[in-house]
Amino acid sequence: MIAVVAGAAIVTAGAFTTVPGLLVTPLHENYAWDRGQIALAASVNMILFGLTAPFAAALMDRVGIRRVVVGALMLVSAGALLTSFMSQPWQLVAYWGVLIGLGSGCLTMTFAASITADWFDKRRGLVTGALSSSSHLGQLIFLPLLAWSVDRFDWRPPVVTLAFVALAVAALVFLLLRDHPADVGAKPYGATEFVPKPARVPGAARRTIAVLVSALRTGPFWLLAGMFVICGASTNGIMWSNWAPAAHDHGMAVTAAASMLSLIGIFSALGAIFSGWLTDRFDPRRLLTVYFAIRALTLLALPLVFSSTVTVLMIAFVVVYGLVDVATVPPVIELSRRVYGEDGPIVFGWANSAHQLGAGAAAFLGATARDMFGTYDVVWTALSVACVVAALMALVVRAPRPA
Repeated sequence: MIAVVAGAAIVTAGAFTTVPGLLVTPLHENYAWDRGQIALAASVNMILFGLTAPFAAALMDRVGIRRVVVGALMLVSAGALLTSFMSQPWQLVAYWGVLIGLGSGCLTMTFAASITADWFDKRRGLVTGALSSSSHLGQLIFLPLLAWSVDRFDWRPPVVTLAFVALAVAALVFLLLRDHPADVGAKPYGATEFVPKPARVPGAARRTIAVLVSALRTGPFWLLAGMFVICGASTNGIMWSNWAPAAHDHGMAVTAAASMLSLIGIFSALGAIFSGWLTDRFDPRRLLTVYFAIRALTLLALPLVFSSTVTVLMIAFVVVYGLVDVATVPPVIELSRRVYGEDGPIVFGWANSAHQLGAGAAAFLGATARDMFGTYDVVWTALSVACVVAALMALVVRAPRPA
């Protein structure tokens, strides 16, 4: 039940992350805003999404998971409602970029890592994969409906609808989510003994910074963060805000493009779960090398795959790319746990910040490159090369083997 409720919160946050890509064309046409101005809001959102995560993990240790999650969902709801009244580009940055970025940043894979660490002693990789996939499940559930709504009713109604969905999920979290198994007199899944609830950790922000300073002195952190910069740039950074415009450049209808992105979400969910299962059994470093290598090949092929209609080659791209999209998360969480122990979720939160820095840069630079060159082809090629670099970085991470 706890995993289901946590998944519902992550699903809701995931729905918000895909909306900017659907807003680019209508806002460009309705207000004559540059694509770069619109993409700036998505970039700010992604950067704050990442920077918030490690502080959210420490804050959950300080005040409890439930309070943080409820507050985060209310914040994203407020941001969406305010966005529906905007009339200037800076308001899109303030409401969607800042408010929703901060709120959704509390509901990231770091949240999944915290739930897994407290509630599960066995099958951690599998549960982490399932929760990590929940964000992309939000795409699966909401994206086609949102695209249809934007196409038929303009962009405001679906944005307001998402705001009320977030409020409903906040109520569900308040009623059903608990901070620790000890709160209900239960043991973590797979544990043989009862685990007392740990004392509240004071100084959440101070601890978060202290963990970062300590991790910065270690080689594995730089490798994990570097890989995740590339990971963010080559997944949500370029896809969430630039996929629909890129498909539009090739004559594909927005509903068809949204359906393809939703289909990527389906296979991302399957890939994350399968990756979690693999992480419980194989060296996570080798898994990361394979995932990045496959992603490099798919991105290199993408300019040849795009067309005005959905083809067999497009479906093949969606399946393969989707399977490795979120697959990197369980191995990186496991490596963070092996190297940094109880500080692993916070260290992963900082690595996830690097992920979102890469995502934010790709969202903005991708749109800017499109305005400069009139095509996204150079973007796909550059990201493919970067993924090759990440595949090689994964091989040199030093981590102790599990006991």
